[in-house]
Amino acid sequence: MKEVTFSTIAVIGAGAMGRGIAQIAAQAGSRVKIFDTQPETLASAREAVFSQWDRLEEKGRLSPESVVDNKARLTLADHLSMLHDCDLVVEAIVERLDVKKTLFAELEAIVGPDTVLVTNTSSLSVTAIAAELKRPGRFAGYHFFNPVPLMKVVEVIAGLKTDPAACDGLTRYARQMGHTPVQAQDTPGFIVNHAGRGYGTEALRIVGEGISDFATIDRILKDQAGFKLGPFELFDLTALDVSHPVMESIYRQYFEEPRYRPSVITAQRLAGGMLGRKVGEGFYRYEDGVARITPEPPAPQVTEMPPVWVSPRAARRSELLQLLKDLGAKIETGVSPSPVALTLVAPLGFDVTTVAVVERLDPARTVGIDMLVDDATTRRRVLATNPATRIDMRDAAHALFSRDAKAVSVIRDSGGFVTQRVVANIVNIAADMCQQRVCTPQDLETAVTLGLGYPLGPLAMGDRYGPTNILEVLFNMQTVYGDPRYRPSPWLRRRGAIGLSLMHTEE
Repeated sequence: MKEVTFSTIAVIGAGAMGRGIAQIAAQAGSRVKIFDTQPETLASAREAVFSQWDRLEEKGRLSPESVVDNKARLTLADHLSMLHDCDLVVEAIVERLDVKKTLFAELEAIVGPDTVLVTNTSSLSVTAIAAELKRPGRFAGYHFFNPVPLMKVVEVIAGLKTDPAACDGLTRYARQMGHTPVQAQDTPGFIVNHAGRGYGTEALRIVGEGISDFATIDRILKDQAGFKLGPFELFDLTALDVSHPVMESIYRQYFEEPRYRPSVITAQRLAGGMLGRKVGEGFYRYEDGVARITPEPPAPQVTEMPPVWVSPRAARRSELLQLLKDLGAKIETGVSPSPVALTLVAPLGFDVTTVAVVERLDPARTVGIDMLVDDATTRRRVLATNPATRIDMRDAAHALFSRDAKAVSVIRDSGGFVTQRVVANIVNIAADMCQQRVCTPQDLETAVTLGLGYPLGPLAMGDRYGPTNILEVLFNMQTVYGDPRYRPSPWLRRRGAIGLSLMHTEE
């Protein structure tokens, strides 16, 4: 048998999460006992794990000998008393505080005094679950992500009374199972679910404000910012009966912090049973597991293109001017636009309407373009109209920026473009987590890239787009909306001039 930190473990809960934990623990060399109150669920769990090992053998990822050994190490337990000799017990049951507390009170009377007890909770307080235990020092959070064998990160969470030695052992064991451990304080959402608030919640606000539709926002964040899944694709994948309660839980646990405010959109869809892919309908409809998405309309045909004038205050103005030259635009260079010119602005955080008014431009001919991201690195450009923009000017801008066949999305006016708003919130929440010392900046970056699949960690993302640009977006959006949810984190304000992803000694 392989040398492992915990030679005999128990997994309580034979659902998808419990099965995944049992699988990697047995593969690491531990003897594993699975317990569930439903006998049929318990039997199907063993079959599912065995089948998974058989498939890995077929693919050449496990040897026949190791599969035989793994199967021999996995047994079923039909009563809690059968877990008396375990070194570690992992709970992966329903997310209810009362149920978990009752379970661990029973376990404490069964297992030995040195047995480590852990909860796989995603959003409940580890300290609260352990509050009535006689030995809270041996209790910790051990949060895996589904599917466990593929999601290679696990959060190790210390409650207020957790012995550091327990977390040290869990950290070693995570590595022995082939996972990357990250250390988190016992705060709502820990690392991954906390950091993830900036993605979906801000996308829901954008839809709720009528700025654009679900599919367009997904396209923008994938093509312009490099996310693997759009926020609404991700909601459909995780299912709203999982993701919406987490949003509500974190919001309540942070005493209604505005940054984490849930949306009526997901609450309504949850109530209506439109949970996502697993039921065939969510933000998208699914046929044979494939989303049915309406194709984008082609770029409009414009016979006569107006000249273009670019605001001197535009972000990345020199790059924008070069792009226009490459696209064959006729560029005006006067102090102000001529009466026939298409007027381009590129604000950070401000809405196109406000910019047109402040700069004394004709709103009917003014269109905004998002220049937060280097155009050369994206597969999509995003334009924004204001309520007064003429249709011919909107179509001219769309046609012009489509000339090189790059995709173009046109959204309605708002404070900040889609990517600006979402990225700024991701970075700001991450910075606030560093301010609160929820975890180290290193563990934050690791947890988010592995647990959420972002193209970059949030701090590296802030550095790529420019901390001062992120701050400008937040300050300007705070001005536009008058909403504390866009209040910049003190950590972000201090680090803005020197870089966010640099790991400084005080961290």
